[in-house]
Amino acid sequence: MAGYATEGNESRRKIAELALEAYLLARSAVVGAAETLICDGAETSAAVDAVEQRLDVIDRTIDERVADAISNVGPDEARDLLACVKAMVDLERIGDLSQSFASRSLAVRDRIATEDKNILLKMCVALDLMLRDGAEAFATRNLEMALEIIRADAELDRLRNLIVFRHTERIYSDARESFHVLALAQTLERAGDHAKNVAEEVCHMVSGQTLRHLVRKKGASLEQMYLEHLFEQHAIRTGK
Repeated sequence: MAGYATEGNESRRKIAELALEAYLLARSAVVGAAETLICDGAETSAAVDAVEQRLDVIDRTIDERVADAISNVGPDEARDLLACVKAMVDLERIGDLSQSFASRSLAVRDRIATEDKNILLKMCVALDLMLRDGAEAFATRNLEMALEIIRADAELDRLRNLIVFRHTERIYSDARESFHVLALAQTLERAGDHAKNVAEEVCHMVSGQTLRHLVRKKGASLEQMYLEHLFEQHAIRTGK
């Protein structure tokens, strides 16, 4: 049994390392996508393509390894492995969305207004910060940091809404410009949703409780509901 435990721990460590590598790659993809907005990004776009391909490889590798690894660990370790699998799905999707953003940006960036370009770059920065903090939260099981990432997603929503307002409340001479700008903003907002999903998975990994199954109270934020739920569970377990 000791041999199985050692083998399981080593497999779990390798899978966790791959998940953390995927975080770094997702950040690299987002930064590369942003660079295609501000410079002649043909080489940068190709680099984003390469990152996305590496994310695909990691995704397949984790899928192949997790079945054997999960059979050699206990319930807590199994939850960690499942968290890696779920996180990888979202991180790989962020790579796909970054690739889509870079490709579109490369084609239309010269037609995008400076103000729109600045808002899109702010969205890229916000997304990069979510992924940076997400990697640390995932590696250190930092519940508070994971909740901050979930809150940070609201900034991406705000910036996306600002672009939507600009292009629906004003008359633009080139409807194609509006279409592309809105599509770019929506791509980043969706990537933010995936970064938030991974942060929610950190919460589940640390506490064993998931945010998504809570019934929201009127006037209460999701993170407030989650914290209240954790305190209630702690009181039940300890009798306090």
